[in-house]
Amino acid sequence: MLAIQETDDEQTYKVLPGTSLVIGFQYKGRLSYLDNENEVMLAGSGITGLRDSYRIFKNSRNIGTVLVFFKEAGAAHFFKQPLHELFRESISLENFMLRSELLLLEERLFEAKTDATRIDIIEKFLISKLNPIKPDQLVLAALSLIHKSKGNIRIRELTEQLHISQSPLEKRFRSIVGTSPKKFASIVRLKNAIQQYSNKSSFTDLGYEAGFYDQAHFIKEFKIFTGLSPEKYFSSGD
Repeated sequence: MLAIQETDDEQTYKVLPGTSLVIGFQYKGRLSYLDNENEVMLAGSGITGLRDSYRIFKNSRNIGTVLVFFKEAGAAHFFKQPLHELFRESISLENFMLRSELLLLEERLFEAKTDATRIDIIEKFLISKLNPIKPDQLVLAALSLIHKSKGNIRIRELTEQLHISQSPLEKRFRSIVGTSPKKFASIVRLKNAIQQYSNKSSFTDLGYEAGFYDQAHFIKEFKIFTGLSPEKYFSSGD
């Protein structure tokens, strides 16, 4: 999926972990993220891998970005490198293509006058990078089982249902999806817990429904994921 985002004001905002790799092309303005008290400037064109914890971003005034959200396992059709190497990382696209080619692409985006033109430029770029590989049906089946269970599935259950041992499953899954099946399931589980919350829910029940049988463990994982305890997160409106 492609999207255009433009913001006039300088903003600092939180992004929770997701299940898809993302490419961002800044055709105006700059984007950075906060690492403790340090501000780390991101490349104008870069890819961000999967994460298991939130990140705080800061954009300059008058920023414009074309965002590419890959389907789960979809980025493997565009990058030859094992995608788990991008886990928790945000890396310039210069690492994956010729610098001269990237500079030309960025120049065309900068000169484009409409969102439709920018989308067309990126679509053609992605098509030129598409690798004709067959989808890994085993990995797709693993993704389906994880989502069906809302992330509440043990790796042993996964391997038994897929009739494969743990090591080859993890190797193929990590390379194509961007992290291990266990870590991916944890992301799905916490995303579902947040989506299922209502004012009538108790945090204890929410943790149990998400498969956490220890409330302390649920709160710890939730804070890593969102930066806040469940009580503070839902009361803050994040």
